[in-house]
Amino acid sequence: MGASEKPREGALRVGGLTPLSTLDYPGELAAVVFCQGCPWRCRYCHNGELLPVRGAREIPWPEVLAFLGRRRGLLDAVVFSGGEPTLQGALGEALEQVRILGYRIGLHTAGIYPERLAQVLPRLDWVGLDIKAPAPGYTAITGVPGSGPAAWESARRLIASGIGHEIRITLHPALLDPAALEEVLSDLERLGARQILLQPCRTHTVLDPTLRGTAGVDMGPYRALLRTHPAVGVRL
Repeated sequence: MGASEKPREGALRVGGLTPLSTLDYPGELAAVVFCQGCPWRCRYCHNGELLPVRGAREIPWPEVLAFLGRRRGLLDAVVFSGGEPTLQGALGEALEQVRILGYRIGLHTAGIYPERLAQVLPRLDWVGLDIKAPAPGYTAITGVPGSGPAAWESARRLIASGIGHEIRITLHPALLDPAALEEVLSDLERLGARQILLQPCRTHTVLDPTLRGTAGVDMGPYRALLRTHPAVGVRL
């Protein structure tokens, strides 16, 4: 499926569930619902089992809802991750069902479908958006021509919405050098991004075998940028 095609409708397809996370929604105890399917094939993706439209071991959505019902009062939030959650037309209904249970709702997205993201933004409390490169550099990472403008349009819409957000940038010197990162940070700050997080690429399970087993990312060449971009943090 190409990034411009309409996401499939139907029941939410869930490829995995993390019962408790302290990292996926900053400041909240959250369960993470991993939505099945993604049209991109990012070289450093570490969730390869979630890329196909149908998963080998899907969890029925009613079972996920039942679990969340039992966890009311113990969890603060539910994060929809992936894969790419906005691929699925059933996402909006799933968000409403979780909202009825009383949870705050977070979304992890690569911004593949700006229109779909805009439709669900009013139902969200927080968004973690991956930005991978300047727009012209996206194809070398995602394998999909023209993927960059969609992601950057999603960034523009998210930031303009005023919804709490975190822009995440994964660093690998073969894919994003310091000059390209400087361009990304400057563009995000011009859009008004309030919180930007740099995270080194974890190479042991990445999709591209040529990146596997490479040495850990040296953050040194990137750290100088932190002094001139105060909105930026680092997750090691």
